[in-house]
Amino acid sequence: MKLSQKIALAFVRLQFRVISFAAPRKAAQKAFALFCTPRKKKQSTGSSIIKKAEQLTITVNDYRLHGYRWNAQGKKKILIAHGFESAATNFDIYADRLVQKEYEVVAFDAQAHGKSEGKTITLPEYVQTLSAICRQFGPFDAFMAHSFGGLALAHLLEQLPHSSNNKVVLIAPATETVSAIDHFAHLLRLNKKIKTLLGQITEQKGGINPQYYSIRRAMNNIKAKVLWLHDEEDDITPFADAQKVQNDQHNHLQFVVTRGLGHRKIYRDRAVMDHILDFL
Repeated sequence: MKLSQKIALAFVRLQFRVISFAAPRKAAQKAFALFCTPRKKKQSTGSSIIKKAEQLTITVNDYRLHGYRWNAQGKKKILIAHGFESAATNFDIYADRLVQKEYEVVAFDAQAHGKSEGKTITLPEYVQTLSAICRQFGPFDAFMAHSFGGLALAHLLEQLPHSSNNKVVLIAPATETVSAIDHFAHLLRLNKKIKTLLGQITEQKGGINPQYYSIRRAMNNIKAKVLWLHDEEDDITPFADAQKVQNDQHNHLQFVVTRGLGHRKIYRDRAVMDHILDFL
């Protein structure tokens, strides 16, 4: 973490400590808003691969979302879903190789990410976005998702007609929403009361207990062949959560465990890329 980021984090922690004493619920509400607000990152001018893409747009929940498509006449279709504080452009390295495998490749910036409109995003909103993309640009034969995108994709597949002929690649997915909340609360050093209120607000906003938003639970309703890649040293999406899914021994689920790649390097690792392309 850069010095400027450490200073900013220390300031935010101080703010929450002060608000927590006077107005616990207000502190929890502010925490929820922050939990749903990705930091907008500066967009590059675009790689040579991105410049070859067809530019797409779709409107979901009154937000105009930006996307990319390669090889519109491909024999098969794949949808790529990025993670929190990421963007579709981060997965451009897969586009050319997927095109070589005769895939039409579609990838969108989620709400509040990349070139898309919005300031916040929740899991139900991301699921709605993926569902809208499938209606307009699908149906898709395969899916690939990283981190928060993996959690959204798993919940999409529960409601999307699909079969064992479909293929799904999950890269370091956010397996349990409860773990994501725990990680966030630990990062901000929220006390137990604020953390409890944060969970309650999350449930009120989504209408469902956060424990429901779980890939482990959703996996029981997914029929597609799944390749799951996770690093033992992932400090964002706990490997311990992934291990529980692995121990469930689903017949349609294949695990690949790496070490030393962490949460973000994993999808750019050459061996990992080769494994994914072989699976697809």
